[in-house]
Amino acid sequence: MTFDQYLILGILLTTVVLFLWGRWRHDFVAIASLLACVAVGLVPGEFAFVGFGHPAVITVAAVLVLSRGLQNAGVVDLMAARLLPKNSGRVITITALMGLGAFLSAFMNNVGAMALLMPVAIHVAGRQNLTPGQVLMPLAFGTILGGMTTLIGTPPNLIVSGFRAELGGGGFGMFDYTPVGAGVAFIGIAFVALLGWRLVPKREASSADSFETGKYLTEARVTEVSKVTGKTVREAEALLDDADAQIIGLVRNDYRVAAPRPGRVLRRGDILVIEAEPEALAAVLANLGLRLEEDVPTDDGNDEEDDATVVENSEGKQEVDSEPEDEAAHEEEEEAPAKDSKRDSEDVVMRELVARPESSLIRRSASDLELRSRYSLNLLALTRQGRQSIRRLRSTTIEAGDVLLVQGSAEAIASFARDYACVPLAERSLGIADKRVTTVAAVVMALAVGGAALGLVPAAMSFVAGVLAYMLFRVVPPRSLYDAIDWPVIILLGALIPVAGAMASTGAADLLANAMVDTIAGGNAVLALLLILVVTMTLSDFMNNAATAAVMCPIAISTATTLAVNPDSFLMAVAIGASCAFLTPIGHQNNTLILGPGGFGFGDYWRLGLPMELLVIAVSMPLLLIVWPL
Repeated sequence: MTFDQYLILGILLTTVVLFLWGRWRHDFVAIASLLACVAVGLVPGEFAFVGFGHPAVITVAAVLVLSRGLQNAGVVDLMAARLLPKNSGRVITITALMGLGAFLSAFMNNVGAMALLMPVAIHVAGRQNLTPGQVLMPLAFGTILGGMTTLIGTPPNLIVSGFRAELGGGGFGMFDYTPVGAGVAFIGIAFVALLGWRLVPKREASSADSFETGKYLTEARVTEVSKVTGKTVREAEALLDDADAQIIGLVRNDYRVAAPRPGRVLRRGDILVIEAEPEALAAVLANLGLRLEEDVPTDDGNDEEDDATVVENSEGKQEVDSEPEDEAAHEEEEEAPAKDSKRDSEDVVMRELVARPESSLIRRSASDLELRSRYSLNLLALTRQGRQSIRRLRSTTIEAGDVLLVQGSAEAIASFARDYACVPLAERSLGIADKRVTTVAAVVMALAVGGAALGLVPAAMSFVAGVLAYMLFRVVPPRSLYDAIDWPVIILLGALIPVAGAMASTGAADLLANAMVDTIAGGNAVLALLLILVVTMTLSDFMNNAATAAVMCPIAISTATTLAVNPDSFLMAVAIGASCAFLTPIGHQNNTLILGPGGFGFGDYWRLGLPMELLVIAVSMPLLLIVWPL
């Protein structure tokens, strides 16, 4: 081994370990890996960022924007309403739901398809008398399977195509993945719908009905001797912090305010709506000198909607109070006509939101969010892997897949979910879609796919043209264009492409390939193909699938070269393996999304995931040898 080979293998091993550890974001690790390669001279500085101009990276970004356009136009909602059966049995319903998810994932971001269909799946679970997880896991696996069927179905396919283009034969076409991918997807969906859903552990996930926060809501009156008299809501909550209680409402002059602003000054006669654990409630009242007004028990967790009948005015929603408001401002506010502050009780609702893996909520505590001052929302509870967490709620760090129970106006909750990349679990009613926008979105997407499939223009150019058309026809507003792109994935791809190039240029990929072929496969091309598939599949269960594809493609190409066989077979094996992450909740974003809503733990996925991966191997190996012969 040469010194450069030691260097690149050391960097690669460290990168993979950091990916598996998961302490740092994948895009950070990828950038660090690239910089390390530049620092030791494996990647020339002037070529360090050429990966960001790679066609695969551009195509991924464009497809993400086109996916957002399909969502905005209501195309997915219309398909769900028309294609999903209303009164069928479990097998047909799960088959239809998985089939729709797989079809959508073939042409749009599979995480977006999953997020749009999750509320439908939860509704289906209730209708079929199943736990949410028994429908959510099949849907997640169906969307993953659908992604492997086309060039744009998932980023690993685009990466694999890019490596094939570098061999000089051009990249894979739009539907080159379909014969093998569709075969695997069809058998996989049939297995899950007929038998596999029965293997999913029955976990009772928390829902708005099962959250117990409503049972601990109490009204307490502020008296002259209360410690909170003259203090702001922020200061009062600081006194409540040791008991992990919070003020979720305020009644003044017969008007109730949901999510009062932190800077609002409390006065004698105010009634505070306090959420706290029962054993801590007495101490809270005694320590603060509050007089119990009346208990507000609830049976179904939804009575808070009836209690919170007034929300802050529109100015208060965006106001951040750093100092207590002056007395005159309060007098004006109290004397304001009811029409300025009073809202219908229907305006205040509770919603469950799931934190997506790319959400900016991740690794932030609830106290960092400033929900009251920015959105006029209350965070009532949080569940993780089916277990409710109320104690120390404000200091709890949010993780991907957590379910947040928030209270406020429907508009404010929708704004918060959009800003922080959360998935609402409530089933959306199908609104009246703009037929013009829906038609334009569908036609533009079809033309972009057709242009790439027929080879009229390169795939990157075809989909970028589609993005431009979406902007011109306002399917995706220009101001929202960059919000539609999953930038961590773009950074990851752009950074790892030069690192993968260094593996090939230093001969490290050839070294690993020779070791695999000689030591394990014994020079047998079929065994080597199986080995590439299994190793790729195993890595994708624990690290990002795009990163897995970038690492494994140079090894696959070198293995094929060593054996003097068709490299397309090995690249397709990488594509299949990188898309089949079924064993863990961290292997694919769709698996992470269902972690909280399904009430799953880390070890619940293998019960269905292991049979699925064995089935993928059994089905894909013969198809690979037939469609892409060695």
